[in-house]
Amino acid sequence: MLDYSALRAVSMVVQTGSFEKAAALLNVTPSAVSQRVKQLEERLGVVLIVRGNPCTATEKGEWLCRHMENVGMLEDELFGRLPALVDPGEPKQRVTLHIATNADSLGTWFVEAISGFAKRSPYLLNIAIDDQDHTAEWLQRGRVIAAVTSLEKPIQGCRRMSLGALRYHATASPAFIARHFSKGVTPEAILNAPALTFNQKDRLQSRWIRQTFGEDFAYPSHWLPSTQGFVDACLVGMGWGMNPIQLVREHLEAGRLVELIPDTPLDIPLYWQVNRLAADRLAELTREITATAKAHLSA
Repeated sequence: MLDYSALRAVSMVVQTGSFEKAAALLNVTPSAVSQRVKQLEERLGVVLIVRGNPCTATEKGEWLCRHMENVGMLEDELFGRLPALVDPGEPKQRVTLHIATNADSLGTWFVEAISGFAKRSPYLLNIAIDDQDHTAEWLQRGRVIAAVTSLEKPIQGCRRMSLGALRYHATASPAFIARHFSKGVTPEAILNAPALTFNQKDRLQSRWIRQTFGEDFAYPSHWLPSTQGFVDACLVGMGWGMNPIQLVREHLEAGRLVELIPDTPLDIPLYWQVNRLAADRLAELTREITATAKAHLSA
């Protein structure tokens, strides 16, 4: 039998980042939370929580947290049909859904999609950010219950839906173009023109170079982990970067930014993958995600 009081303790510690905050939400003492977690860890023979500031889940702990998300959704559904089961003396625990997406989706269309769901749903949302080529790993490791990802192949135990493509343009300010590409945008010129890179996982600039020139080559780069920061840095002439069309369309039309090479967009297909156990209960979220993506992404 599963000890759900212990499972809830683990889930709350991970969600809040501390035993004290978890205790406050569970209406028990911090020592009671600590004892429940310790007993469960001893019973399973594994560490579930890495103690620290904040406390975080191990891989086994993440799987237990996703299980509790599913249990919470099932309980909400059951209590809605049988309200007499609700204990008025127990503090109501709202379910927090963990979802992963890429920063550029979050900065362009994803907030619109989840906000509609959040307004009508009792669930809270915890959004994790990673590169679109790596968000699938969060699903595979049980760290999230759904993800926006560039992985077309369905992840084991998940349902997959195509969302469309996020279109990027290689852009820079006119002054940057004049300074670094006065004789044209050539491989030789790019070797000396600073690009902008989000982080070590960001391969968009390299993909555009390969797609446009048919080869790979190195280039200097500034490192700037911000979607809006990319646009701002391009506007002030700091470097060239791959920006979503939703964020630079007006700048391109006004001439504040220009494409390095006209009509050379890079399309990144995106997919919505959701855990099969939760898919039916997250159908409304999936509808919001797919409808909003259809309105904002390229076919």
